[in-house]
Amino acid sequence: MVERGAPGLELAPTRTEPIIARLPSAVTAFVGRTLKGPVHRPVTVGSFGEFQQVFGGLWQPSPLSYAVEQFFDHGGGRAIIVRVANGARAPTITLPAGSGTLRLAGVNPGSREYLRASVDYDGIPEGDTDRFNLVVHRVRSAASELIEDQEIFRRASLDPDCGRCLADLLLRSHLVRAVEPLPAQRPDRSAGPGGSAIGYALSNADGDDGGPLTDYDIIGSAAAATGLFALSAADAFNFLCIPPLSREQDVGLSALLVAARYCRERHAMMIVDPPASWTSARAALDGMRTWPFRSDNAVMYYPRVQALDRLRGRLETFASCGAVAGLLARADDVHPLWSAVETVEMTLRPGLQPAVPVCDADRLRLAQAGINALSLPRAAAQGGVRVDARTLAAGGSGFPDWKYLSARRLGLWVAASVERGTRWVLLEQNGPPAWARARALVDTFLEVLAEQGAFVGAGAGDRYFVICDERVNRPDTVADGRVNLLFGFATSRPGEFDAWLVTHHPAASRVRPVTVNRAATSRQRVEWEIETTILKKMDYR
Repeated sequence: MVERGAPGLELAPTRTEPIIARLPSAVTAFVGRTLKGPVHRPVTVGSFGEFQQVFGGLWQPSPLSYAVEQFFDHGGGRAIIVRVANGARAPTITLPAGSGTLRLAGVNPGSREYLRASVDYDGIPEGDTDRFNLVVHRVRSAASELIEDQEIFRRASLDPDCGRCLADLLLRSHLVRAVEPLPAQRPDRSAGPGGSAIGYALSNADGDDGGPLTDYDIIGSAAAATGLFALSAADAFNFLCIPPLSREQDVGLSALLVAARYCRERHAMMIVDPPASWTSARAALDGMRTWPFRSDNAVMYYPRVQALDRLRGRLETFASCGAVAGLLARADDVHPLWSAVETVEMTLRPGLQPAVPVCDADRLRLAQAGINALSLPRAAAQGGVRVDARTLAAGGSGFPDWKYLSARRLGLWVAASVERGTRWVLLEQNGPPAWARARALVDTFLEVLAEQGAFVGAGAGDRYFVICDERVNRPDTVADGRVNLLFGFATSRPGEFDAWLVTHHPAASRVRPVTVNRAATSRQRVEWEIETTILKKMDYR
């Protein structure tokens, strides 16, 4: 027997077959105003305590803070927060520098961004009058010694040509930036009280929280990755919540339309709050008839919720999106993603209640219009009408299966998992062997889901299909470096497929829904179907 590593023996590397991992299904992104924290930068938190540490916790002008608390209270486990601001200003720090001053400006705006800075010459040769060390802290409050973040910049200089110019070093800081112009000489050593060795200059009281948000603040810029487009730097998310702009101002149509389109690109669902003016089920039904927003990537639960506002000490009405996202996350822990989440199960925890009552008859009428209804725990215990949750595509035209939340969520989740799990094909030679491996991999993934009850149909051919061969990978496709994979699955009726086309390209990978005829999954018709209704209608370059 020859042992591994014996002289003269070369072992072939073991090839690990890729798998398609099941992506998370209930990660929720929140975009809105917070008390403090980084702006236009997605931050993942796993509890409301973490949210408090980074973004300051509950704040009366921030509907988002209450939504995040209700998300975790109702079973949510992971949230991505994007803070946006309108006219907020960061505090500054003033450090004496001989006859001048060195001014630093905070990176994060707000009146609750408490910073302090200290200068010393430790380790600097006595004859070197240019270099210095800078220490910057973020502290819990102005007079607090509880340090939340710290940065140290050693052997810094004010000389722009020295290689360690302070202005350049601070470009990597998460706390401060240097304000031009820089002083002529290095900042003075910071002395503590009574001449002690350690002292700090506290940030000035010039930080400002800005004003209420507008739709433009929420939308931001795709080019600059601001507003909701800051989520481009985040990993996958499943729900998007944009709480009201203020306690008195709903999110406007322009922000809803852009957010819905962005959710479509990211294979996510937006949880839309019902307008504040819908103060009864009848008002909601009347308002829905003329409301200009419809999307199969959006869902609404009515009504808003009422709870004790711990900051004001009285009952207040809040947007329902945070609680709904938490309830959906909790439902995923109990039921498979593909099971219909019935409204009777979407029950609020004790302490929260629907702002207005909804009877069974109104619940049915709301569902037909694409609006779901929240319940109290006692209503669930007493039974009641059971209605499958709808998307905001219900009541309009479009793919019938996408009018139901469970089917739409399943489609988005499967599509995202397959796209992410087949990116490895770009590392392989683009040809039949790689296509066959990808097809087998997706086939296995869908077969396991089918066996667990995710799809309908008696046989595999009725429940799903996978195509990854020369039918979708033509010579021009291969020449352009692209790999196409077509797959579909039946969520409501055997043989009627929710179909998707995955395209992998060195520049980007993407997955798009497509329409495919039932007969197109047989080789006799698929060439015509793909040529006329899929590849020619879509530009993947």
